Amino acid sequence: MMNTAPSFSEALDIKGKCAVVTGSTSGIGLALARAFAREGANVVLNGFGEADTIENIRADLADSCGVTVRYSPADMTRPDEIATMIRDAEDEFGGVDILVNNAGIQFVAPVDEFPIEKWDAILAINLSSAFRTTRAALPAMKKRGWGRIINIASAHGLVASPFKAAYVAAKHGVVGLTKTVALEVAELDITCNAICPGYVRTPLVDGQIDEQARVHGLPRDQVIRDVILAAQPNKRFTEVEEIAGLALFLCSAFGRSMTGRAISMDGGWTAR
Repeated sequence: MMNTAPSFSEALDIKGKCAVVTGSTSGIGLALARAFAREGANVVLNGFGEADTIENIRADLADSCGVTVRYSPADMTRPDEIATMIRDAEDEFGGVDILVNNAGIQFVAPVDEFPIEKWDAILAINLSSAFRTTRAALPAMKKRGWGRIINIASAHGLVASPFKAAYVAAKHGVVGLTKTVALEVAELDITCNAICPGYVRTPLVDGQIDEQARVHGLPRDQVIRDVILAAQPNKRFTEVEEIAGLALFLCSAFGRSMTGRAISMDGGWTAR
């Protein structure tokens, strides 16, 4: 009997769709944007950085993948700018088909010393922006009868660490938001999932490694194993391409029944 199951490339039919990825001018977000563009999706980049650098990224992605790539400078702390980003994508592409909420910041301090302004900023960027983008994008998804919402949470959306009160609270909130949205749109071929990575090798983390090595007077390799990856049993960083690969799966026909999930990619961290 002939096997009629589609190949993964056949199951992943996102050519011509629109993917909005927040915080996508570097790191995880840029890897996600590249993955969608390679598969034929038009992409809206978002994030901070030097204007020339961002334009080079945008142009290279558009030219190499043969898709339309736009850039939105929307500040994820500003509701009006978020609304404009989604509205502009709808005006050009007819709607946002794939929404990835990836923008995030971090700050570390004891609770009783945690600056109020840092708490407010982390909650605004890491959690409230995901609500605002989702709220704005859902009507068009409902109208078109298809949508994929992917929230980049964290292992800290499932477990806590000291000195990260705002980040842990925000990422737990992202997981809760993910579940609620998934339940509300479960019958509409719209899914909402959270990816929960452990430590990911990004320029930001590389800077943390160098700083920890300086503070503790330790070799870089020892800092990686005994400080940065202390809670991660496989003792290696999650790669940005792994996260992008999971995002593509969630956008494929094979991922249709996965919704409302907080999916760990943490090297066994939360298995303890």
